[in-house]
Amino acid sequence: MGSSKQRLQGLQDYFKTNNKIKEFRPHQQKVHSVRFNCDGKKLASGSNDKTVVVYSVDRDRITKDKSYHGHTGPVDQLIWHHTNADLLATASGDKSVRIWDTKIQKNVTTVNTKGENINITWSRDGNTIAVGNKEDLITFIDTRTNKIRAEEKFNFEINEIMWNRTSDQMFLTSGQGSIHVLSYPNLEVLNVLKAHPATNICIDFDPSGKYFAVGSADALTSIWDADELACIRVFSRLDWPVRTVSFSHDSKLIASASEDHFIDISCIETGEKVYEIKLDAATFSIAFHPKQYLIAFACDDKKEDGRDAGNFKVFGFSE
Repeated sequence: MGSSKQRLQGLQDYFKTNNKIKEFRPHQQKVHSVRFNCDGKKLASGSNDKTVVVYSVDRDRITKDKSYHGHTGPVDQLIWHHTNADLLATASGDKSVRIWDTKIQKNVTTVNTKGENINITWSRDGNTIAVGNKEDLITFIDTRTNKIRAEEKFNFEINEIMWNRTSDQMFLTSGQGSIHVLSYPNLEVLNVLKAHPATNICIDFDPSGKYFAVGSADALTSIWDADELACIRVFSRLDWPVRTVSFSHDSKLIASASEDHFIDISCIETGEKVYEIKLDAATFSIAFHPKQYLIAFACDDKKEDGRDAGNFKVFGFSE
């Protein structure tokens, strides 16, 4: 018991010391999605202004690399390749998916899809990208041929999609409050988990693949055992629908955010609160760094004239 309390105290002390926030304003309109790449040396943001911006991350320094243009609609979500630190994929309302090679700083692939895309995920083996649109159609793109391998239309609202660590199962969060677990590539229904009484909005797997977290419109964040498909803990510190969740690199912490003006950071093992990042606006995307306790997040911040700030922020600096 003492060691557990000591670990919690150590984490709380760490965040109290490393609690500085740096702000970046690379966009003209609201930022929808922020993500670190697999080695933590790059950070990307996608915006309603149709652009993608990539930054270089070097310890306490974050510097802008390049703005990427090409999409003709909002960039709603982006995802990095799990092992190739240079490859980034974006889902846009312009009915396309683009893959960017940030090493040569070019768009290397564009795949046209049937609808306005709102969510995207990349399989752990790197061979497939799945993208979902507003009509709940998921399109599977083979990244070795850059061609569409399959399409699957669902008769329920799908808000976010993600493969498990072994890429043989796909998890869908639904408007029915359930999590649909499908086999891959056969897409057979393996399980339908009654996770929440309200719409499930977001999902994230921890780096080890042992857990996954679901954020719901009931303002709860649930933690699940990925093998047993059993809920092991529920966090209830937020008052608004949970829009975004992210696990820390060591799988010890979960960050959850919503229209509440703070980001909750909690201990997965004990359920105790570790830290609260106080904000002035609702948060719609958060992402832990893959190697340290840095958190990138995008809020609904406004300029003095009421226009979107086009910004994102990074928490976790000592100065």
